Amino acid sequence: MKKRAVSILMASVMAASLAACGGSSSSSSTTAAASSAAETTAAAAESASGSESAADSGKTYDSPEFTIKLGHSDTTANILNTTLEDYAAWVKEQTKGRVEIDIYAAEQLGSNSEMAEMIEMGELDAMAMPQGNEASFAPKIATLGLPFLFTSYEQAWAAMDDEEIASSLTEGLEDHNMIQIAFWENGLRQITNSRNAINTPDDLKGMKIRTPEDDMTIAIFRALGASPSPLAFSETYLALQQKTYDGQENPIANIYANNFQDVQKYLALTNHKYESKNIIFSTASWNKYPEEVQQVLTEGAKKFGQEHRDAIVAAQDKQLQELKDAGMEVTEPDAKPFQDATASVYTDFEAENDWASDLVSKIQTVIADVK
Repeated sequence: MKKRAVSILMASVMAASLAACGGSSSSSSTTAAASSAAETTAAAAESASGSESAADSGKTYDSPEFTIKLGHSDTTANILNTTLEDYAAWVKEQTKGRVEIDIYAAEQLGSNSEMAEMIEMGELDAMAMPQGNEASFAPKIATLGLPFLFTSYEQAWAAMDDEEIASSLTEGLEDHNMIQIAFWENGLRQITNSRNAINTPDDLKGMKIRTPEDDMTIAIFRALGASPSPLAFSETYLALQQKTYDGQENPIANIYANNFQDVQKYLALTNHKYESKNIIFSTASWNKYPEEVQQVLTEGAKKFGQEHRDAIVAAQDKQLQELKDAGMEVTEPDAKPFQDATASVYTDFEAENDWASDLVSKIQTVIADVK
């Protein structure tokens, strides 16, 4: 209909022009009329063109132009997975079906280390990467996991939400074909085991603890006198059930979602370290997306990253009560002996990294007034 209207207007202009050529007595006024009609036609044509462009920008897609494969290590019942599903639905809605995110939970695509390698090689589009794995590519992010650096979620968030600190934490990713678009949550970590209640560091002596492949976590548990040993998260439940491991450490949300209460008797609320779990893309994939798609992906990742934070904290008390109701014996040890026992982790970390002391000081300054 728009093209037909433009054609009619053009025909009118042509008729006016012919009339101007045939009538000398009124040639001046007729020429002016023809000129005015031509301007009107041009404006109408431009308006029609603009309307068609606007329609194109509102185009819906019957099938996606971009399908993003995103992997993570948590179960489908975990809050992280449900929040990722909300993120994927939001992105699809915002792009009118142009972008679809397929989520692969529970290490379907491989362990966190294997997925990180796939990201680096450009064989996987994106993943929710734990900071321990990320530290292999961006060493400064390991700072977030120093023992007892944060006493609350709010302190950890304040550090990550500081632009200068955040930029520093992710330095180096670009050298490994990676880009981080948002910080997400993993949480303050607690210890479970099947041997005995934990009230002091001595209660951990010789205990075989499953850890992620994270140098910081391993250093912390060695300092506490335990025997830390990395294992893929998807294999942890069976290892605890078979008692090839005495215990493990994770945030409440992960303990709950993985039903560790069925194979672990004791839970110690130590808050011994914090860990983020962040949305990382392969730059090989990222650079294929138009700028407007990148903007939607980034905006959504930040929006739902905040929702993930809120959901973790909101669910924690209820989850902890259900773990108690299921028979777990819960202790809340005094943090001071654990802090003293792990002081060497700071000393070693700062000795190994000339930037560490300054970064720790910046973080402590930012969180000083945060409860």
